[in-house]
Amino acid sequence: MRSRYTITESEGIYFLTLTIVDWLPVFTTPATCAIALDALRYCREEKGLRLYAYVLLENHAHLVAEAPDLMRCMQSYKRHTARALINWAQDTEKGWLLHHFAYCKKAFKHNSRYQVWQEGVHPQLIQGDDMLRQKMVYIHNNPVRRGYVDIPEHWRYSSARNYECCDHSVLEIDALPWP
Repeated sequence: MRSRYTITESEGIYFLTLTIVDWLPVFTTPATCAIALDALRYCREEKGLRLYAYVLLENHAHLVAEAPDLMRCMQSYKRHTARALINWAQDTEKGWLLHHFAYCKKAFKHNSRYQVWQEGVHPQLIQGDDMLRQKMVYIHNNPVRRGYVDIPEHWRYSSARNYECCDHSVLEIDALPWP
């Protein structure tokens, strides 16, 4: 594994990318988005996750975050959301999605019939204010670049709303530790 994709400093703030297998469009309903956001909320409240920025799109999420054990926190997040998304797909009879999750399962994974998330979270250590600002602008402009909204704060599932509108109703975030 390349060192740029590992968490090298346990106390650092990281830019993370979490991607659904084969870039499948999973977060397309309020129910599936709630699964992802509720799990982030839980990680903030119970696992020490400090979340400074996020965006949730139909097939991936970006975070700027830190935690006492960030890798374990993200593993827990992905495990919980995967189970919940599989249950949702079963309950709503999304057989095509379950079939695709089964098809994407890695051969060495023996404890599950499905794989929802791609391996890893591609962590990049934030090194200073400039990099922090650059990653936050990237995160918040993701829905704009895709043509979903005209301005970042119009995307419901983004911390741009927290920063621009002081709207913490979707998901509360933590105050930045740097000026």
